[in-house]
Amino acid sequence: MPIDPAIAIGAELPAVNFTWTASDVQLYHLGVGAGARPLEPRELRYLDDATPQVLPTFATVVASIHATEAPRVSFPGVEIDLAKVVHGSQEVAVHQPIPAQGSGTTITRIAEVWDKGKAAVIVQESVTTDSDGAPLWTARSSIFARGEGGFGGERGPSASIPLPDRAPDHEVDVPTLPQQALLYRMCGDRNPLHSDPEFASAAGFRAPILHGLCTYGIVCKAAVDAALDGDATRVGRFGARFAGIVQPGETLRVLIWEDEGRLLISASVPARDDSPALADVVLTLA
Repeated sequence: MPIDPAIAIGAELPAVNFTWTASDVQLYHLGVGAGARPLEPRELRYLDDATPQVLPTFATVVASIHATEAPRVSFPGVEIDLAKVVHGSQEVAVHQPIPAQGSGTTITRIAEVWDKGKAAVIVQESVTTDSDGAPLWTARSSIFARGEGGFGGERGPSASIPLPDRAPDHEVDVPTLPQQALLYRMCGDRNPLHSDPEFASAAGFRAPILHGLCTYGIVCKAAVDAALDGDATRVGRFGARFAGIVQPGETLRVLIWEDEGRLLISASVPARDDSPALADVVLTLA
């Protein structure tokens, strides 16, 4: 049986120890579009050789940024074909600004497994500490596994976050590059869904799609630049639900509402009738 909730829920995965450098931070920032305005000092803060400021979304890749093999969806009680899996949601809460270089340890457990009927949702929670044991960030993510539901589990929550009934305070159009997915995969996500046309077709897509976490990082950067004066240290928490695909080369339209200590955000693809890319996006100020 691909999913056994009795084994999966509460299971703790092996601790992951890792280090990162300023070059890793720069690579990640290039992967999510930093440097598109190479003459702006504020933009170049993301790409400083010694002490680049670090987007909190860097936390989603740092532990595996040097990986060169496709990931496996193999956890206690969970064994799923990679072609059936897409990212469902992601949230990162930073407990201090992420330094430009350092080391960390991440401990992850499977928090929930939801039965959506035709699909399953597996939720993971992780805590990352630095070399002294001080908390760096906490993350929560879910994956959506098509065809793996029907095992008799609970359906789980389905609430959404409403957007204000008024014009956004900021509107930003962010072009992506045709090679954006090929660049972003250098940050450690070698899933062939984002690079191999045959694999993407077998998974039901007309062409390789952009990594959801790449869109996640692009939108976080757009919000920081538009609403927070380019200061990534003002982000305390950033969460989103992956609502649709983005093809490399498409432009993202990011709408931002300021809302009492947080930003509410939507991201869509205007070239496809504003097809949603991210939904339920909330940036909470530090």
